[in-house]
Amino acid sequence: MKPIFETIPLIKNKDKKRFEIEVNKNYAFTNYGEFGSQIALVHTETEPELEGKGAASAVVEKTLHYLENNHLKLLPFCPFVFAYIQRHPEWKYLVSKKFKGYDKL
Repeated sequence: MKPIFETIPLIKNKDKKRFEIEVNKNYAFTNYGEFGSQIALVHTETEPELEGKGAASAVVEKTLHYLENNHLKLLPFCPFVFAYIQRHPEWKYLVSKKFKGYDKL
């Protein structure tokens, strides 16, 4: 994660069903669904002002730390999150082994 994002808090926005970070009134977020002890991440997006700056990776990494700290399993349906796990296999242990694409990670 780029140093600019390290101190920015992750917000679990329950109303919008997304994990988000705010940078100068601009958001990067990943939408989620909760299924007991599993969290499905389904879409990751950044506002245009944050594109290409590492904000999407930061929100995903912060979300993975949240899952880790709360003993939750990940269902990475979002292509960006799936690719992030492929690039950072140290996070694969969070992925539910029941996830259909588990063997491709």
